[in-house]
Parts: sequence; structure tokens; C-alpha cells
Amino acid sequence: MIKHFLRLEWKQYFRSSYWQKSLGLNILLVFFALYFIAMFLLGGLALYPILKKMYPDNDPFVIVNGFIFYWIIADLLMRFFFQKLPVMSVKPLLTLPIKRSSVVNFVLGKSALSFLNFLPLFAVIPFGLVLISEGYNVSTTIVWMFVMLLITLIINFLNFIIESLTAESDLSFLPLIATTSVLFALNYFSIVSFSEIVSKAVLSIAENPLLLSIPILLLVGLYLYNYRILRAKLFLDSSLKSKTQEVKVADMAWTRRFGKVAPFMQLDLKLIWRNKRPRSSVFLIVVGLLYGLFFYPNPVYQNMPWFFAFVGIFVTGIFLINFGQFVPAWDSGYYKMLMSQNITYQDYLKSKFTLMSLSVIILFVLSIPYVYFGWDILLAHFAAAIYNIGVNTHVILFGGSFNRKKIDLNQRAAFNYQGTGAMQWLIGFPLMFLPMGIFALFYYTINFESGIAALTILGLLGITLLFHLQEIFLNIFRIQKKFYIILATEILVSLSAIIVIPFFNGIELILANSLLINLESKLIL
Repeated sequence: MIKHFLRLEWKQYFRSSYWQKSLGLNILLVFFALYFIAMFLLGGLALYPILKKMYPDNDPFVIVNGFIFYWIIADLLMRFFFQKLPVMSVKPLLTLPIKRSSVVNFVLGKSALSFLNFLPLFAVIPFGLVLISEGYNVSTTIVWMFVMLLITLIINFLNFIIESLTAESDLSFLPLIATTSVLFALNYFSIVSFSEIVSKAVLSIAENPLLLSIPILLLVGLYLYNYRILRAKLFLDSSLKSKTQEVKVADMAWTRRFGKVAPFMQLDLKLIWRNKRPRSSVFLIVVGLLYGLFFYPNPVYQNMPWFFAFVGIFVTGIFLINFGQFVPAWDSGYYKMLMSQNITYQDYLKSKFTLMSLSVIILFVLSIPYVYFGWDILLAHFAAAIYNIGVNTHVILFGGSFNRKKIDLNQRAAFNYQGTGAMQWLIGFPLMFLPMGIFALFYYTINFESGIAALTILGLLGITLLFHLQEIFLNIFRIQKKFYIILATEILVSLSAIIVIPFFNGIELILANSLLINLESKLIL
């Protein structure tokens, strides 16, 4: 059975979508892997002479063991955010006549062969060889290297247990961060010297191989606990819930004043409230509001007024950025049903625009207390809010149109990159850095007030020009419910409205209709 699993894993690896990506991306991934391997190898080889030179009176071997505690904390945090148990890849095996126990053991064994488990060995083994060459006891050094391997595997399986216990929480990372922070603080302030405890424990095991039974038993215990948890959850229908709860329906009558977009806004608000992933957008509002406290109390940034635009864009637009970049991916679960209704895409986009604009206004009002640090900061936040409404809303909707990935709304949000593509990273530059660049340009060439005026004028132009043009031409052309057609038509029609209409009345309509026909034919083909 193991041979069969390995053969399937080999085929899955070379037939995976990773190899279907661009050659440049594959080369980049290989480069990063080789880079980290090289860094760990060089670190392992150079660690002993560097420590010997920096601390000639201390034993480098003892110094390294003193940092094992910090390595455990850092490794555990990194694995929690980036390493997931490969469960989804083996679910097709559950339809075959294979024992569930065999599948579970295969999943756990596969996790032990992760690159994150091998990477520390590229530093541990060279460092151990250097120790042997420097005259350290061979058996002690070999046992020490084996202990480091056991610690790595212990962290690996401990991470999966922590994930399973916190999977149902929206802020699942908070307990781990709080626990590690407390341990770090206790050690840092010498209340409890965990670094010394771990160091002595590792050295004791290295000097007495019989004590290897302790980390081995701990590893076996964690493996069996993971086995029990995974065996109980590894079903094809494990995501289905048998228990039902009473649904609390909110009227949301206040949204009716927004007219035809009210039903869409109600859907968005209910989606945010009832699901883990979008609910994180609300929780991040607190982070965004407190973002300014990292900069404004610092006297250094008081002499950098051009930086206020960047902070203002982030503070007033945290919901806009986090929620808007996944439009229409939020509705991927029922998007086809939604588009089959007798509704216009104009109302759909207008509802998103309205919701994001309201969030900007609310966040600006909540950020008014920043006036404590100066009236110029409040002016910068006001200009940033106007710019967010008039420009960044359109930018983020345009960027979201290139996202074809679906989103599982019930997955936790912390360090969850599902639905995130290259466009989400690229769109961050015009969102955040473009207004800062515009503000800085006017600030250094003229004065602070001109930078405020520039962002405000651009925002007002976006509100009064782009939004109205979008509404007018969407009604004229009866835009089909295809996101790419909408965005392409909006851009071209807006440009023609600004440039062509004053001179060639009616020509833009013909050009836009022909373009629409071409785009639709390409989509059909």
C-alpha cells in the first residue's frame, strides 16, 4: 500500500498545476528554494567561527543551544500561518476500497516529509560536522543532531494540533500569538528562563542517549493524537453540518433608502455577518483605525507630512481594500444564480460602490480623534477619504474583475490566501503608493495645502465624472452580465465621453457598440 501511495504522490507532483504555470514563475520558485537552502548551509558552516570570534570566552555549542527556544517559537508561528495539513489531496482516496487508517497514516507521513522539516537540517548537519572537526565528542554531536530532527518533527505535529483546536475561531491566530508572546516575555524579563531550560534539556539528552526516549515518546504521542483527530474528521461529507440553529433575521430597513441597490447591500451585509472570511473585514477595521498610532506619536513622522497621505488612505480605506479586492469573488458560491435574475449589473456594481463608500465615510468619522496630533493630519485623512471614494473604489473594482478564483467563505481569514492572485498584489501599488506619490509631488513642489487639494480634486472628479459616466453608458448599451465586458466598455466609453463627444457627437456610440460585439464574440468563442 505504501508503494502505491508513493507512486500516486509521484504522479500527482509532476502532474500538478504548478508545472503548468509560466516558466518564469517556476524558475522563481526553484530559485527561492535554492536560496534558502544555500543560506542555511552557509549559516551552518559559518556559525561556529562567527560565534568563536564574537564570544571567545564562551562555547559556541552552548550559545547555539541557548537559542533553540527562540527557534521553536519562530518555527511554530511560521508553520501555523503557512503550513497546512494536506487533507484535500487525499480525499479522492476515500472513495476507493482503502482503509481510512492507511489514508490517515499516509497524510501524517506526508506532512513529515515537508520542505519545512528538511530545511533546518541544512544548517544543523553542517554545524554538527564543524563541531566534530573542532574536536567535540562524535556520539554527543550525532545525538544532538538527531534531537534537533526530533524537535522539528514535534513542532510539525504540534502545529496541526493547534490548527485543529482553533479552526472554528475567526481569530484563530490570537491564542497562539498570545501564548508565544507570554512565553517570550517571561523569558525576556528573566522571570522564567525558558531558553536556559531548553538548552539544558537538549544538552542533557545529547550527553545521555538514553534520554532520547523522552522526545521520541513525545513525538509518538503527538502523532497518535493527530491520528485520532484526523481519523474522526476525514470523511467526504465532513463539511456537512447535521445540527441546525435558529436563524436570526435582521430587517436592515435602513438600507431601503438606497433604492434599487438595497437588496444587494443587504446580501453583502448578511454575507459579512454570517461567514468567517468576510467577517474578518470588519475585524480589520480596528487594526486600520489604530494604524496611525504606529506613526503619528513618533516625532520622526511629524516631519514627513507627505507620509500622512499613505496613512490616511489605509486608515479610511481598510475595509475598501480588504473587501473590495475580492469583488465579485465573495459571491462565487451563488454568482450564476444571482446573474440569472432580472437585475442589471449596474445595480450590482453600484451596491458594491455604495457599501465601500459608506465604509470610508464611517472610518473617516471614527478617525477624527487623530486631530489630537495636529489639524494637518485631519486634513490629510479628509483628502484621503475623498480620494478613496472617487478613485480607489473604481481602481479596486477594476482589479477585482481580473480575479476568477472562488472563495470559501467559511474558512478562517488569518493568512488565508485563497482567492488571491497576482492582480491583488499589483493593484496595491496604485491604491496605496500613487496617492502618496501625488501628495509628495505637490508637497515638495508647492506646499502641504496643494497636496491636500490635489487628492481632494481627484476624488471629486472621480465621484462626479467617472461614476456618472458609468451609470449613463451602462444604461445606453444594456451591458451584459460579463464582468470583463463591463469594465472594458466603461473605460473606453468614459474616455470617449471626455474626448470625443465635444467634437464628434454620436461617434463614440458606434465605436463602443462595435467593441462590445467583438468582445462578446471572443467570449463566446
